[in-house]
Amino acid sequence: MENIPDTSSLFDVTGKVALITGATGGFGQASSKGLAKAGAKVMLTGRTADKLAPVVSQIQAAGYTAAYVAGEPDDADDVKRVVEETVKQFGGIDILITAAGLSRIHPITEFPLEEFEEIMDVNVKGSWLICREVGRVMIEQGRGGKVILVSSTRGLLGMKNYTGYATSKGAVHVLTRSLACEWGEYGINVNAIAPTVFRTALTQWMFDDQERYKVFLRRIPIGRLGEPEDFIGAVIYLSSRASDFMTGAIMYVDGGYTAG
Repeated sequence: MENIPDTSSLFDVTGKVALITGATGGFGQASSKGLAKAGAKVMLTGRTADKLAPVVSQIQAAGYTAAYVAGEPDDADDVKRVVEETVKQFGGIDILITAAGLSRIHPITEFPLEEFEEIMDVNVKGSWLICREVGRVMIEQGRGGKVILVSSTRGLLGMKNYTGYATSKGAVHVLTRSLACEWGEYGINVNAIAPTVFRTALTQWMFDDQERYKVFLRRIPIGRLGEPEDFIGAVIYLSSRASDFMTGAIMYVDGGYTAG
């Protein structure tokens, strides 16, 4: 049919280079493994090499291309080194996914300042730093790129005792929109994925505690919490040319949590 491209090619990321921060976490691992299986070359980064190495080994053992470089997400020198190593190994960067994140839960009157600052350093400063360094690379390359910031439904909706995390994710929402405006002229798409609760090592207790699980389900029209595979589809879409006319958007992958 005239003017309708091969739909499979719209979602093709074969040969693209993806850098994923927070790559040992639930969203980072899903992104890394999903993109690798789709044909991308993935560079995983996080704080601890001992945790990164097994994930990379799994990807390589399955026949896909992956490497890792450890670094602190909120340290400017480490971030620059991670980006430089990615370019050195893979020749450039086409996709960035910022999955590094941190949460602490306290009433604000009892919230230690150092914990609030740590949340802001990792979630906001860390996102800003990696976007700055990767943005420089993508602009110099001159071939556009895809930037995906991992946010949260908490960036839209407040929640008791979440003043640190929710504030940081609200900042990530605005960072997404600001970069979309700034980088549109370079063909760089900047979007965010805002999930609700997904099954990860950190949230497994919610799935195991049936009473708490039922409380969460009351707000989710689809009737269940998220699984890693629910996240991968959004990542592939925002990483591919299927999303070329989409930028500055917050994609809520939340089972309808924010719908009502």
